Amino acid sequence: MAKIIPFKAVRPAPDKVALVTCRMYDDYTPTELAAWLNFNPYSFLHVINPAYTFTHAQKITPEKRFKGVTHKYNDFKKENILIQEDKPIFYLYEIQTKNNTFTGIIAGTSIEDYQNNVIKKHEDTLQYRVELFKDYLHQTGFNTEPVLITYPDSTEINTFITLHKRNKPIYEFSTTTKEKHTLWKIDTQTEINLLVEHFESIPNLYIADGHHRSASAEMLYEQDKSTGNPNLNYFMSFLIAESNVKIYEFNRVVRDLNGHSKDDFIKLVADNFVIKDKKRELWQPKHKYEFGMYLDGRFYALEYKHKEKIKGVLENLDAQILYDTILHPILGLEDLRNDERIDYIPGKQAILHMKEMIDEGEFEVGFMLYPSDINEIKLLADNNLIMPPKSTYIEPKFRSGLLVYEL
Repeated sequence: MAKIIPFKAVRPAPDKVALVTCRMYDDYTPTELAAWLNFNPYSFLHVINPAYTFTHAQKITPEKRFKGVTHKYNDFKKENILIQEDKPIFYLYEIQTKNNTFTGIIAGTSIEDYQNNVIKKHEDTLQYRVELFKDYLHQTGFNTEPVLITYPDSTEINTFITLHKRNKPIYEFSTTTKEKHTLWKIDTQTEINLLVEHFESIPNLYIADGHHRSASAEMLYEQDKSTGNPNLNYFMSFLIAESNVKIYEFNRVVRDLNGHSKDDFIKLVADNFVIKDKKRELWQPKHKYEFGMYLDGRFYALEYKHKEKIKGVLENLDAQILYDTILHPILGLEDLRNDERIDYIPGKQAILHMKEMIDEGEFEVGFMLYPSDINEIKLLADNNLIMPPKSTYIEPKFRSGLLVYEL
Protein backbone atom coordinates (compact mmCIF):
# COMPACT_ATOMS: atom_id res chain seq x y z
CA MET A 1 0.00 0.00 0.00
CA ALA A 2 1.62 3.25 -1.19
CA LYS A 3 1.07 6.45 0.76
CA ILE A 4 1.08 9.89 -0.86
CA ILE A 5 0.27 13.27 0.67
CA PRO A 6 -0.47 16.77 -0.64
CA PHE A 7 1.95 19.54 0.33
CA LYS A 8 2.17 23.35 0.44
CA ALA A 9 4.42 23.97 -2.54
CA VAL A 10 6.33 27.12 -3.33
CA ARG A 11 6.11 27.94 -7.03
CA PRO A 12 6.76 30.79 -9.50
CA ALA A 13 4.36 33.68 -9.90
CA PRO A 14 2.24 32.81 -12.96
CA ASP A 15 3.56 35.68 -15.08
CA LYS A 16 7.17 34.61 -14.50
CA VAL A 17 7.01 30.81 -14.65
CA ALA A 18 8.64 30.49 -18.08
CA LEU A 19 11.47 32.77 -16.92
CA VAL A 20 11.98 31.13 -13.53
CA THR A 21 12.05 27.43 -14.39
CA CYS A 22 15.18 25.91 -15.86
CA ARG A 23 16.71 22.62 -16.82
CA MET A 24 18.67 20.71 -14.21
CA TYR A 25 21.91 22.51 -13.40
CA ASP A 26 24.15 19.76 -14.81
CA ASP A 27 22.51 20.07 -18.24
CA TYR A 28 24.12 23.45 -18.89
CA THR A 29 27.58 23.98 -20.34
CA PRO A 30 29.60 26.74 -18.61
CA THR A 31 28.94 29.04 -21.57
CA GLU A 32 25.19 28.41 -21.47
CA LEU A 33 25.10 28.90 -17.71
CA ALA A 34 26.91 32.23 -17.91
CA ALA A 35 24.59 33.42 -20.68
CA TRP A 36 21.40 32.52 -18.80
CA LEU A 37 22.60 34.10 -15.56
CA ASN A 38 23.61 37.29 -17.34
CA PHE A 39 20.46 37.50 -19.42
CA ASN A 40 17.66 36.35 -17.10
CA PRO A 41 17.42 37.78 -13.56
CA TYR A 42 14.41 35.55 -12.78
CA SER A 43 16.07 32.21 -13.58
CA PHE A 44 16.09 29.70 -10.74
CA LEU A 45 19.71 29.14 -11.76
CA HIS A 46 20.48 32.21 -9.64
CA VAL A 47 19.20 30.27 -6.62
CA ILE A 48 20.92 26.94 -7.24
CA ASN A 49 24.15 28.52 -8.50
CA PRO A 50 24.84 31.48 -6.18
CA ALA A 51 28.59 30.96 -6.53
CA TYR A 52 28.31 32.73 -9.89
CA THR A 53 27.99 36.02 -8.03
CA PHE A 54 31.39 35.48 -6.41
CA THR A 55 34.77 35.80 -8.05
CA HIS A 56 34.94 32.86 -10.45
CA ALA A 57 38.41 31.82 -9.31
CA GLN A 58 37.42 31.83 -5.65
CA LYS A 59 37.11 28.48 -3.90
CA ILE A 60 33.76 28.17 -2.12
CA THR A 61 33.10 25.70 0.68
CA PRO A 62 29.85 23.68 0.53
CA GLU A 63 28.61 25.43 3.67
CA LYS A 64 29.14 28.86 2.13
CA ARG A 65 27.51 27.76 -1.09
CA PHE A 66 24.46 26.38 0.73
CA LYS A 67 24.08 29.63 2.67
CA GLY A 68 24.17 31.48 -0.62
CA VAL A 69 21.42 29.23 -1.99
CA THR A 70 19.25 29.91 1.06
CA HIS A 71 19.82 33.66 0.86
CA LYS A 72 18.94 33.85 -2.84
CA TYR A 73 15.91 31.60 -2.38
CA ASN A 74 14.58 33.89 0.35
CA ASP A 75 15.20 36.88 -1.90
CA PHE A 76 13.05 35.29 -4.62
CA LYS A 77 10.26 34.78 -2.08
CA LYS A 78 10.50 38.34 -0.72
CA GLU A 79 10.31 39.72 -4.25
CA ASN A 80 7.25 37.53 -4.98
CA ILE A 81 9.07 35.79 -7.80
CA LEU A 82 8.16 32.67 -5.83
CA ILE A 83 4.85 32.33 -4.00
CA GLN A 84 3.51 29.68 -1.60
CA GLU A 85 0.23 27.79 -1.68
CA ASP A 86 -2.09 28.53 1.22
CA LYS A 87 -2.92 24.83 1.78
CA PRO A 88 -1.51 21.38 0.93
CA ILE A 89 -2.51 20.15 -2.54
CA PHE A 90 -1.47 17.75 -5.30
CA TYR A 91 -0.55 18.74 -8.85
CA LEU A 92 -1.06 17.22 -12.28
CA TYR A 93 1.89 17.92 -14.58
CA GLU A 94 2.29 17.33 -18.31
CA ILE A 95 5.42 17.66 -20.45
CA GLN A 96 5.08 17.61 -24.24
CA THR A 97 8.28 17.11 -26.23
CA LYS A 98 8.69 16.65 -29.97
CA ASN A 99 8.21 12.89 -29.71
CA ASN A 100 6.55 12.17 -26.35
CA THR A 101 3.95 13.38 -23.87
CA PHE A 102 4.51 12.63 -20.17
CA THR A 103 1.77 13.11 -17.58
CA GLY A 104 1.88 12.43 -13.86
CA ILE A 105 1.05 13.42 -10.30
CA ILE A 106 3.31 15.51 -8.06
CA ALA A 107 2.97 14.53 -4.41
CA GLY A 108 4.84 13.79 -1.23
CA THR A 109 5.91 10.14 -0.88
CA SER A 110 6.66 8.40 2.37
CA ILE A 111 10.08 7.83 3.94
CA GLU A 112 8.52 4.89 5.77
CA ASP A 113 7.48 3.36 2.44
CA TYR A 114 11.03 3.88 1.19
CA GLN A 115 12.50 2.17 4.24
CA ASN A 116 10.02 -0.73 4.07
CA ASN A 117 10.67 -1.34 0.36
CA VAL A 118 7.16 -0.34 -0.67
CA ILE A 119 9.12 2.14 -2.80
CA LYS A 120 11.65 -0.06 -4.59
CA LYS A 121 15.11 0.79 -5.91
CA HIS A 122 17.26 -0.57 -8.73
CA GLU A 123 20.37 1.64 -8.63
CA ASP A 124 23.23 1.88 -6.17
CA THR A 125 24.23 5.23 -4.65
CA LEU A 126 27.52 6.89 -3.85
CA GLN A 127 27.76 7.67 -0.15
CA TYR A 128 29.53 11.00 -0.57
CA ARG A 129 26.83 12.23 -2.98
CA VAL A 130 24.06 11.14 -0.61
CA GLU A 131 25.72 12.92 2.33
CA LEU A 132 26.43 16.07 0.32
CA PHE A 133 22.82 16.40 -0.82
CA LYS A 134 21.61 15.60 2.70
CA ASP A 135 23.70 18.53 3.97
CA TYR A 136 22.28 20.68 1.17
CA LEU A 137 18.70 19.83 2.24
CA HIS A 138 19.52 20.38 5.90
CA GLN A 139 21.03 23.82 5.38
CA THR A 140 18.81 25.20 2.61
CA GLY A 141 15.53 23.72 3.88
CA PHE A 142 14.04 22.99 0.45
CA ASN A 143 14.17 20.70 -2.57
CA THR A 144 13.01 21.44 -6.11
CA GLU A 145 14.02 18.21 -7.85
CA PRO A 146 11.41 15.48 -7.29
CA VAL A 147 12.20 11.79 -7.45
CA LEU A 148 10.76 10.21 -10.61
CA ILE A 149 8.64 7.25 -9.50
CA THR A 150 6.63 4.82 -11.63
CA TYR A 151 3.49 2.96 -10.71
CA PRO A 152 1.67 0.10 -12.51
CA ASP A 153 -0.81 1.42 -15.05
CA SER A 154 -4.15 2.06 -13.39
CA THR A 155 -7.46 2.58 -15.18
CA GLU A 156 -8.75 4.60 -12.23
CA ILE A 157 -5.77 6.96 -12.16
CA ASN A 158 -5.79 7.29 -15.96
CA THR A 159 -9.46 8.25 -15.84
CA PHE A 160 -8.79 10.73 -13.04
CA ILE A 161 -6.02 12.36 -15.08
CA THR A 162 -8.10 12.52 -18.27
CA LEU A 163 -11.01 14.18 -16.48
CA HIS A 164 -8.81 16.61 -14.57
CA LYS A 165 -7.08 17.83 -17.73
CA ARG A 166 -10.40 19.39 -18.75
CA ASN A 167 -9.89 21.98 -16.02
CA LYS A 168 -8.05 25.24 -16.53
CA PRO A 169 -4.33 24.89 -15.76
CA ILE A 170 -2.45 27.30 -13.53
CA TYR A 171 0.56 27.22 -15.89
CA GLU A 172 0.89 26.62 -19.61
CA PHE A 173 4.21 27.65 -21.12
CA SER A 174 6.88 26.67 -23.62
CA THR A 175 10.66 26.56 -23.27
CA THR A 176 13.62 27.24 -25.54
CA THR A 177 14.03 23.47 -25.90
CA LYS A 178 10.63 23.44 -27.64
CA GLU A 179 8.85 21.66 -24.82
CA LYS A 180 5.37 22.57 -23.61
CA HIS A 181 4.68 22.40 -19.87
CA THR A 182 1.23 22.39 -18.28
CA LEU A 183 0.42 22.30 -14.57
CA TRP A 184 -2.97 21.87 -12.89
CA LYS A 185 -3.89 22.11 -9.22
CA ILE A 186 -5.62 19.16 -7.55
CA ASP A 187 -7.01 21.06 -4.59
CA THR A 188 -10.53 19.94 -3.70
CA GLN A 189 -10.76 17.60 -0.73
CA THR A 190 -12.82 15.14 -2.76
CA GLU A 191 -10.13 14.89 -5.45
CA ILE A 192 -7.33 14.69 -2.89
CA ASN A 193 -9.08 11.87 -1.01
CA LEU A 194 -9.79 10.00 -4.24
CA LEU A 195 -6.16 10.17 -5.37
CA VAL A 196 -4.91 9.03 -1.96
CA GLU A 197 -7.29 6.04 -2.14
CA HIS A 198 -6.15 5.12 -5.65
CA PHE A 199 -2.51 4.97 -4.58
CA GLU A 200 -3.34 3.07 -1.39
CA SER A 201 -4.47 0.23 -3.66
CA ILE A 202 -1.00 0.06 -5.32
CA PRO A 203 1.30 -2.44 -3.55
CA ASN A 204 4.62 -1.05 -4.81
CA LEU A 205 6.14 2.02 -6.42
CA TYR A 206 9.46 1.97 -8.30
CA ILE A 207 12.11 4.68 -8.40
CA ALA A 208 12.97 5.41 -12.02
CA ASP A 209 15.30 8.36 -11.46
CA GLY A 210 16.45 10.03 -8.25
CA HIS A 211 18.01 7.31 -6.13
CA HIS A 212 20.49 9.75 -4.56
CA ARG A 213 17.76 12.30 -3.78
CA SER A 214 15.55 9.72 -2.05
CA ALA A 215 18.51 8.28 -0.11
CA SER A 216 19.46 11.80 1.01
CA ALA A 217 15.90 12.45 2.17
CA GLU A 218 16.01 9.28 4.26
CA MET A 219 19.38 10.24 5.76
CA LEU A 220 18.07 13.72 6.61
CA TYR A 221 15.00 12.16 8.26
CA GLU A 222 17.19 9.93 10.45
CA GLN A 223 19.39 12.89 11.38
CA ASP A 224 16.68 15.44 12.15
CA LYS A 225 13.54 13.45 13.03
CA SER A 226 13.90 14.43 16.69
CA THR A 227 12.90 17.97 15.68
CA GLY A 228 9.36 16.73 15.06
CA ASN A 229 9.18 18.39 11.63
CA PRO A 230 6.46 16.42 9.76
CA ASN A 231 7.79 17.49 6.35
CA LEU A 232 10.86 15.30 6.93
CA ASN A 233 8.62 12.22 6.77
CA TYR A 234 8.11 12.68 3.02
CA PHE A 235 9.96 13.69 -0.13
CA MET A 236 8.59 15.26 -3.30
CA SER A 237 8.00 12.84 -6.17
CA PHE A 238 6.72 12.93 -9.73
CA LEU A 239 4.54 9.82 -10.07
CA ILE A 240 4.03 8.55 -13.59
CA ALA A 241 2.53 5.37 -15.05
CA GLU A 242 5.21 2.84 -16.00
CA SER A 243 4.00 2.74 -19.62
CA ASN A 244 4.57 6.48 -19.89
CA VAL A 245 8.28 6.62 -19.04
CA LYS A 246 10.87 6.64 -21.83
CA ILE A 247 13.99 4.58 -21.20
CA TYR A 248 17.18 5.19 -23.16
CA GLU A 249 20.46 3.35 -22.90
CA PHE A 250 23.81 4.79 -21.84
CA ASN A 251 26.49 4.05 -24.42
CA ARG A 252 30.09 3.55 -23.30
CA VAL A 253 33.39 4.97 -24.60
CA VAL A 254 36.79 3.71 -23.39
CA ARG A 255 40.08 5.57 -23.71
CA ASP A 256 42.33 2.61 -24.64
CA LEU A 257 42.37 -1.12 -25.42
CA ASN A 258 44.23 -2.03 -22.21
CA GLY A 259 47.45 -2.79 -24.10
CA HIS A 260 45.82 -4.98 -26.78
CA SER A 261 46.32 -4.44 -30.49
CA LYS A 262 43.16 -3.90 -32.53
CA ASP A 263 43.36 -7.39 -34.07
CA ASP A 264 43.99 -9.12 -30.73
CA PHE A 265 41.16 -7.18 -29.13
CA ILE A 266 38.70 -8.25 -31.83
CA LYS A 267 39.81 -11.88 -31.47
CA LEU A 268 39.16 -11.73 -27.71
CA VAL A 269 35.72 -10.20 -28.26
CA ALA A 270 34.93 -12.99 -30.74
CA ASP A 271 35.11 -15.54 -27.92
CA ASN A 272 31.67 -14.40 -26.74
CA PHE A 273 30.19 -12.59 -29.74
CA VAL A 274 29.43 -13.16 -33.41
CA ILE A 275 31.05 -10.13 -35.03
CA LYS A 276 29.79 -8.52 -38.25
CA ASP A 277 31.79 -5.72 -39.82
CA LYS A 278 29.36 -2.92 -40.74
CA LYS A 279 32.20 -0.75 -42.10
CA ARG A 280 31.17 2.93 -42.06
CA GLU A 281 27.44 2.36 -41.59
CA LEU A 282 26.10 4.26 -38.57
CA TRP A 283 24.85 1.04 -37.01
CA GLN A 284 23.04 0.58 -33.68
CA PRO A 285 21.60 -2.50 -31.89
CA LYS A 286 18.12 -3.51 -32.95
CA HIS A 287 17.28 -5.94 -30.15
CA LYS A 288 18.37 -7.32 -26.79
CA TYR A 289 21.67 -9.28 -26.61
CA GLU A 290 22.96 -7.25 -29.55
CA PHE A 291 25.67 -4.60 -29.15
CA GLY A 292 27.31 -2.06 -31.38
CA MET A 293 31.02 -1.32 -31.39
CA TYR A 294 32.94 1.52 -33.03
CA LEU A 295 36.69 1.04 -33.41
CA ASP A 296 39.27 2.54 -35.75
CA GLY A 297 36.71 4.18 -38.03
CA ARG A 298 34.48 1.11 -38.43
CA PHE A 299 31.21 -0.03 -36.89
CA TYR A 300 30.68 -3.64 -35.80
CA ALA A 301 27.58 -5.60 -34.80
CA LEU A 302 28.14 -7.92 -31.84
CA GLU A 303 25.64 -10.73 -31.21
CA TYR A 304 26.01 -12.46 -27.83
CA LYS A 305 26.65 -16.20 -28.33
CA HIS A 306 25.65 -17.59 -24.94
CA LYS A 307 22.24 -16.09 -24.17
CA GLU A 308 20.66 -19.53 -23.74
CA LYS A 309 23.05 -20.19 -20.82
CA ILE A 310 21.97 -17.11 -18.83
CA LYS A 311 20.35 -18.01 -15.51
CA GLY A 312 20.36 -14.99 -13.20
CA VAL A 313 18.25 -11.83 -13.41
CA LEU A 314 21.27 -9.51 -13.25
CA GLU A 315 23.31 -11.63 -15.69
CA ASN A 316 20.49 -11.19 -18.24
CA LEU A 317 20.96 -7.41 -18.34
CA ASP A 318 22.79 -6.19 -21.45
CA ALA A 319 24.91 -3.72 -19.47
CA GLN A 320 26.02 -6.57 -17.20
CA ILE A 321 26.79 -8.83 -20.17
CA LEU A 322 29.03 -6.13 -21.66
CA TYR A 323 30.83 -5.73 -18.34
CA ASP A 324 31.26 -9.47 -17.78
CA THR A 325 32.53 -10.24 -21.29
CA ILE A 326 34.46 -7.16 -22.48
CA LEU A 327 34.79 -4.23 -20.09
CA HIS A 328 36.17 -6.19 -17.15
CA PRO A 329 38.06 -9.22 -18.53
CA ILE A 330 39.47 -7.64 -21.70
CA LEU A 331 39.65 -3.90 -21.02
CA GLY A 332 40.49 -4.26 -17.33
CA LEU A 333 37.74 -1.96 -16.04
CA GLU A 334 36.54 -2.73 -12.52
CA ASP A 335 35.04 0.38 -10.90
CA LEU A 336 32.63 1.65 -13.56
CA ARG A 337 31.63 4.64 -11.42
CA ASN A 338 35.07 6.08 -10.81
CA ASP A 339 37.48 4.76 -13.44
CA GLU A 340 38.54 7.71 -15.63
CA ARG A 341 39.20 5.39 -18.58
CA ILE A 342 35.46 5.05 -19.25
CA ASP A 343 32.74 7.61 -19.96
CA TYR A 344 29.02 7.42 -20.72
CA ILE A 345 26.84 9.02 -23.39
CA PRO A 346 23.03 9.04 -23.11
CA GLY A 347 21.47 7.07 -25.94
CA LYS A 348 19.26 10.06 -26.65
CA GLN A 349 22.29 11.73 -28.21
CA ALA A 350 23.07 10.94 -31.84
CA ILE A 351 25.56 8.16 -32.44
CA LEU A 352 27.63 10.68 -34.40
CA HIS A 353 28.56 12.29 -31.09
CA MET A 354 30.26 9.11 -29.92
CA LYS A 355 31.91 8.63 -33.31
CA GLU A 356 33.39 12.14 -33.18
CA MET A 357 34.78 11.59 -29.66
CA ILE A 358 36.61 8.49 -30.86
CA ASP A 359 37.70 9.93 -34.22
CA GLU A 360 39.23 12.92 -32.42
CA GLY A 361 41.41 10.55 -30.38
CA GLU A 362 40.04 11.19 -26.89
CA PHE A 363 38.70 7.61 -26.76
CA GLU A 364 39.65 4.47 -28.68
CA VAL A 365 36.54 2.29 -28.66
CA GLY A 366 32.82 2.79 -28.12
CA PHE A 367 29.95 0.41 -27.35
CA MET A 368 26.26 0.90 -28.10
CA LEU A 369 23.59 -0.94 -26.09
CA TYR A 370 19.94 -1.73 -26.64
CA PRO A 371 17.84 0.06 -24.00
CA SER A 372 16.39 -1.84 -21.04
CA ASP A 373 12.64 -1.89 -20.55
CA ILE A 374 10.59 -1.17 -17.45
CA ASN A 375 10.01 -4.88 -16.77
CA GLU A 376 13.77 -5.50 -16.46
CA ILE A 377 14.05 -2.62 -14.01
CA LYS A 378 11.14 -3.90 -11.92
CA LEU A 379 12.44 -7.46 -11.91
CA LEU A 380 15.81 -6.29 -10.61
CA ALA A 381 14.15 -4.16 -7.93
CA ASP A 382 11.82 -6.98 -6.88
CA ASN A 383 14.86 -9.23 -6.40
CA ASN A 384 16.78 -6.53 -4.48
CA LEU A 385 19.40 -6.38 -7.23
CA ILE A 386 21.29 -3.34 -8.44
CA MET A 387 21.94 -2.33 -12.05
CA PRO A 388 25.49 -1.53 -13.18
CA PRO A 389 26.22 2.23 -13.15
CA LYS A 390 24.78 4.25 -16.02
CA SER A 391 22.51 1.49 -17.31
CA THR A 392 19.52 3.72 -18.07
CA TYR A 393 18.75 7.31 -19.01
CA ILE A 394 15.10 7.88 -18.18
CA GLU A 395 12.68 10.64 -19.18
CA PRO A 396 10.83 12.80 -18.34
CA LYS A 397 13.17 15.30 -16.73
CA PHE A 398 11.64 17.82 -14.30
CA ARG A 399 12.13 21.61 -14.53
CA SER A 400 14.02 23.07 -11.54
CA GLY A 401 12.10 25.84 -9.82
CA LEU A 402 8.67 24.70 -11.01
CA LEU A 403 7.65 23.40 -7.59
CA VAL A 404 9.57 23.56 -4.31
CA TYR A 405 9.08 21.22 -1.34
CA GLU A 406 10.06 23.01 1.86
CA LEU A 407 11.42 21.05 4.82
